[in-house]
Amino acid sequence: MARSQETFGKKEREKKKQKKKLEKEKKKENREKQSADDMIAYVDEHGNITSTPPDPDKKKKEVKLEDIEISVSRQRELTPEDFIRTGVVTFFNDSKGYGFIKDLETQESVFVHLNGLLDRVRERDKVTFETEKGPKGLNAIKVKLYVEEKKVEKKPEAPKAEDQPEASDDAADKKEE
Repeated sequence: MARSQETFGKKEREKKKQKKKLEKEKKKENREKQSADDMIAYVDEHGNITSTPPDPDKKKKEVKLEDIEISVSRQRELTPEDFIRTGVVTFFNDSKGYGFIKDLETQESVFVHLNGLLDRVRERDKVTFETEKGPKGLNAIKVKLYVEEKKVEKKPEAPKAEDQPEASDDAADKKEE
């Protein structure tokens, strides 16, 4: 008699295949048994997903359309002063009419052209400017020399003659001598 050609490894693989096949058939039967009601999900008033339908007798809260805000951040309105930047002219070529300004706040370099200048500028001048998007990045426009607002300090006034005590006659005599 001839021996069987099946080895232990082959038998084990066959057993695994049969087991997988049976599991697959069971899953298929379970899917067929499920109804559409089992697959429906509901969203409650807090936005959570649940399997229970909402109670129709429960009073619903009315929400005004004006109260709904979607992706709106609360920011203060921007004024024209918010767009004005200060910087230092790092390079300016008078013959070619362009240069660069280094923004003091962000430390970024902004291109400036002669057409964007309101005052004549040189290197190391402190300037104020606004920006606009150009084809290659930010461009400085409305460039003016920076004028620092000086705070006016009130000097203490000299005491008035009325406030000073009267000098005695002896002091007046000494002044005459």
